[in-house]
Amino acid sequence: MDPVRYRILGTTQALRPDGTPVPVGGARLRALLTVLALRGGRAVPVSRLVEEVWDGDPPADASGALQALVGRLRRALGADAVVSAEGGYRLAAAPEDIDLYRFERLAGEGTRALADGDLAKAAVALDDALALWHGPALADLPDRTAEAARQETRRLDALRARHTAALALGHAEHALPELTALCDTHPLDEPLQALRLRALRDAGRTAEALAAYDAVRRLLADRLGSDPGRELRALHGELLRSGADTDGGGAGQGARDGGRFAPGARRGSRDGRGAGVDGAADVEGRPPRFAGGGAGASGMPGGAGAGWGAGTPAAPSDTGTGTSGRAPGEGADTSRPAPGAGPGVRRWPSGSGAGAPRTSTHPAVPAAPDPRAPADQSGAPVPGSPDGSGAPSAPRARTAAAADAAPGPLHSLDSRTGPGEPPAQARAAGTRPGTAPAPPTGNLRARLTSFVGREADIDAIRGDLTAARLVTLLGPGGAGKTRLSQEAAESGRDAAPDGVWLAELAPVDDPQAVPEAVLTAVGARETVLYGAGAEAMRAGSDRHDDPVERLAEHCGKRRMLLILDNCEHVVEAAARLVEELLERCPALTVLATSREPLGVPGELLRPVDPLPEPVALRLLADRGAAARPGFRTDTDEETAAACAEICRRLDGLPLAIELAAARLRVLTPRQIADRLDDRFRLLTSGSRTVLPRQQTLRAVVDWSWELLDEDERDVLRGLSVFAGGCELAAAEAVCGPGALEALGSLVDKSLVVAAPSGDGEMRYRLLETVAEYAAERLDETGGRAEVERAHLTYYRELARTGEPSLRGAGQLAAIRRLERESENIRAALHHAVAVRDEQEAMCLVLSMAWYWLMRDQRVVARNWAREIQDLGPDPFSEPVRPAAPMWERCITTPPPWTGEVLAEARRGVHLVHLACMDTELEAWQSPEGQRKLRAVGGTYRPGLPQGCRFPGSLWFYAVLLTGDLERVRTIIDAAVDTCRGVPGYEWDLAANLQMRANLLANRTEWSGDATRDADESLAIYRRLGDLWGTAEALAARAEAHERRGEYRMAAADYEAALESAAHLGARGHTGVLKARLASVLIEAGEAERGERLLREVLDQAGGPHDQSMPFARLILAGRLGMTGRVPEAREQLRLLREQFKIAHFIVFDAFILGAEAWLDAADGRYPESLERIRGALERAEDPLSQAIAPQMRSGYLTTAAYALARVDGGSRAHDAARCLGAADALLPPRHVPSSQEREVYERAVAGTRAALGDAAYEAAYAEGGGLSSVEAAALV
Repeated sequence: MDPVRYRILGTTQALRPDGTPVPVGGARLRALLTVLALRGGRAVPVSRLVEEVWDGDPPADASGALQALVGRLRRALGADAVVSAEGGYRLAAAPEDIDLYRFERLAGEGTRALADGDLAKAAVALDDALALWHGPALADLPDRTAEAARQETRRLDALRARHTAALALGHAEHALPELTALCDTHPLDEPLQALRLRALRDAGRTAEALAAYDAVRRLLADRLGSDPGRELRALHGELLRSGADTDGGGAGQGARDGGRFAPGARRGSRDGRGAGVDGAADVEGRPPRFAGGGAGASGMPGGAGAGWGAGTPAAPSDTGTGTSGRAPGEGADTSRPAPGAGPGVRRWPSGSGAGAPRTSTHPAVPAAPDPRAPADQSGAPVPGSPDGSGAPSAPRARTAAAADAAPGPLHSLDSRTGPGEPPAQARAAGTRPGTAPAPPTGNLRARLTSFVGREADIDAIRGDLTAARLVTLLGPGGAGKTRLSQEAAESGRDAAPDGVWLAELAPVDDPQAVPEAVLTAVGARETVLYGAGAEAMRAGSDRHDDPVERLAEHCGKRRMLLILDNCEHVVEAAARLVEELLERCPALTVLATSREPLGVPGELLRPVDPLPEPVALRLLADRGAAARPGFRTDTDEETAAACAEICRRLDGLPLAIELAAARLRVLTPRQIADRLDDRFRLLTSGSRTVLPRQQTLRAVVDWSWELLDEDERDVLRGLSVFAGGCELAAAEAVCGPGALEALGSLVDKSLVVAAPSGDGEMRYRLLETVAEYAAERLDETGGRAEVERAHLTYYRELARTGEPSLRGAGQLAAIRRLERESENIRAALHHAVAVRDEQEAMCLVLSMAWYWLMRDQRVVARNWAREIQDLGPDPFSEPVRPAAPMWERCITTPPPWTGEVLAEARRGVHLVHLACMDTELEAWQSPEGQRKLRAVGGTYRPGLPQGCRFPGSLWFYAVLLTGDLERVRTIIDAAVDTCRGVPGYEWDLAANLQMRANLLANRTEWSGDATRDADESLAIYRRLGDLWGTAEALAARAEAHERRGEYRMAAADYEAALESAAHLGARGHTGVLKARLASVLIEAGEAERGERLLREVLDQAGGPHDQSMPFARLILAGRLGMTGRVPEAREQLRLLREQFKIAHFIVFDAFILGAEAWLDAADGRYPESLERIRGALERAEDPLSQAIAPQMRSGYLTTAAYALARVDGGSRAHDAARCLGAADALLPPRHVPSSQEREVYERAVAGTRAALGDAAYEAAYAEGGGLSSVEAAALV
């Protein structure tokens, strides 16, 4: 294997053929080499090189500095090592010469060999791949983070594969040291941890493997709030069985196996390690946490009877994390009284079978109302509190979830009424004059973070609560429903004099426990115990009471607002409870949050949409500043763009944005945005005190997934292949004819977003996060290929059958439909190309090509056509095979195609590519380009039926690019004649007439015929109702008027054309027409309006591929130069060269050189002007230049005369007069000059006559009239 020449997997190096390094000194030089090598021999634009080499802080003369740097690199590596190409530079190297690309190839071979079971081959290939690394990837790239991270990930993948092979080959002991080091570096990488455990097992070290598993489990719980994945759990089970078989002692890790209760485990302990108060040995195996002394939570010394296993002694413990935010096992807050330490605190009864709340990775629901203000069922004070109100003298510790429901710490403890005590009773109890009023009744806690945005939502919800007694906030997981419900309730607290009460249902797994959870939340129970399982909720007072009855009795006479949070997993139970309570409690109002409606009569649904981008950015800024003080989203353009991308790609979901903000502690916004393709591994840093399902992005979606039935999961998986949403017919085609019911359910469950599309259809889409999750689930089934094939077939047929509607009265509707489905069509094309299905890909491109051209998406058409060309043979390769007549379009029938239809389809794709080469026209000047143009011209003959219809009609472009204008006219004349003789070719007749009008309008002597053709074309297009054609025909007629100097008539036609184009929504077309209108307005005496329009066009131009930009800049530069604003005119031409990618193509280069020459002359820089004129005249001799702008040579000779009459004190005025004579002789017949041409000509004549005198001028002028264009150019 040949050695690599360039190394970027570590410090950047260039190597000689013998492997010795070439000195590449200086950080900038190595950065430049890194950027070039990273592209694998492809061209890198100058702007990109500057951005990456100088890391966004370029020098003042960036292009000059880059050029100097390239020169240094060429001197170091050799003159041919760096090649100028396509507006930038490329490294003259094959991908195999660069270590990164060779690594990717070898790693791919090794991975495939491993999958095929060829372990020895896999080991060799992976060893060779990994040996290429000699340090951190792209170490010399200033901003290396994003791309380097991708390469490091690939390296880690290769390392996993290599160690997998090593274990399969029996090399466990040898692999262990490196595996251990890798696991220390990547402690949360579960596949690596699994490999280490297998290596320990295979090396006979089972006990160490079990201990390692336990350490990993604790780490995952502490860092991610999650359990080990399926692979690790299964491996743990194997280790337990292996350990039991070998030493009879078991694993020593408890009875947990794969997350299930093992036989013999005591209740209250998920892994059988004991069941002390609040998890004395919690689910993660940490030691029990103690409060600062006092009794256990049962109120008895030692906490007897407090655990799940009633009567089992347990150590005293704090009842949770409280508001400290500490995870279980991190130590207690001893500054607070221990549970049970003060009077008035209710005790957990012993012997009742109910235990204390435990802390786990599934925190309990808020287990009690405000403990400072308990009341019994009658509302009477509870004995034991200092003021008789039942309020304790000190707050007791709470579980993390119970803390969520308890009142905020700033609320007064003395003045609270009982949680269920009506305000009148509270007044009767007496409020002494001068004392602070009682705080609001209820159990809403103080929020710990600011609330950003949603002001309009809060107002809307408050209005909803006055209009309906049940309002349900609907939205996907992480949309902010919980926080919004609490903020809305808090803002309207005055409307609920008996309090706002929050019941959190998320941890309630047993639907039968819902009433008890609500009963406890509103303070109508004395004691309660919550847990995560169906068996985990049991009453501690009178277990024979019906909780629904007690709730109805408690709420019946109260005006209160009840918030039921997170109803989706117990939706039926919640619905039954709400319906009964609303029927029996006339003053009760319920605000629910759910991912699907409750379905109760009278329910008012309020969707909670993702945050709009400005609000999402505010939230990111707020949470980001908390994570990284000083952070701002608008620090600079790069940061602002990255933050906007984060918010957009995270669908504006508050939870996801907050998780992203937490990552700002270690990553920049750009790094976060670049990693969002792997969002589920990235966004894992949620608050430790929230529910586990809110701690990571994956957990949020997992929660929703678990609530789906199999049909719903099938449809959700299928929907993941759509891009940009879909209509019902598409969903049924891809997901099955019975998809409607599951689709409706997914909409109800907030996993699918449904909205009208504007054409009477509903459109269904997935948020990006849900789509990525569903795609992973689809991959797990192995069914992606089948689903993507169904997607491809549906959208191929949509494009194919809809293509005829792009011509005629249905044009606007057809365009709008393709616009809506453009992302799906692009996805279908990607799939067709990926599986190398040439015919499907060709059918899609041929069906979409006319739409792309109408919408000015020529670059899109060109790129897809070029990709698809590579899937099959070149139809224009030698020997050329003449095309046989075809009267129908290829796409009249769907693939598969054979014979001449297949051949013509291939030719059509190549012609689309040819017609859209606007940005690569110089390619046709190469020998290969010229050969292909001749081959196209030799394949077709004038009058062929397919040559009259799109895309076959595009073959005339090949002839035009050779400059053979006479043959172009012959081709179009024949096409017009053919269309007249064939029924059904009416639209094609109009298109060919319009094309001929454009051609004829280019010469004054043909402009009358151009008007005639344009009129006929316009009449047909209008009869057919074709807006695009109407605009084109009007523009062709306007050009004919312009050529004859009829500027007012031209302006009227351009304005009419603009109206049609604007109605069609053709933005690019509108820009071109507006620039042409501006040009004729300047000629018609409305120069100020014309200049204003030109600037408007440039302000709205859509980038370097916008066809309006070059024409507008040229016309504006001319206008500025003629009115003395030369510096501004020069800037327009500079921008044109910089932005217009084909400014160096021979025709356009001539235009720009001519304009620059005039500005030099107007500025008195006559030698520079003459130098540019020589270049312009050379390019004007090209046949294509003469075909496009026949007046070009005359104009440049006139500018030359202006400069020659003034250079060197007028010594060359004789040549100036001869140039003027030649210029007049070379003008096309009946040419009408523009105002700029006239003014330049008059200035040139005046200066030359003044230098020579009239007699000498006339003689020299006459002499020049007999010169050829080449002879005249030699005078310059």
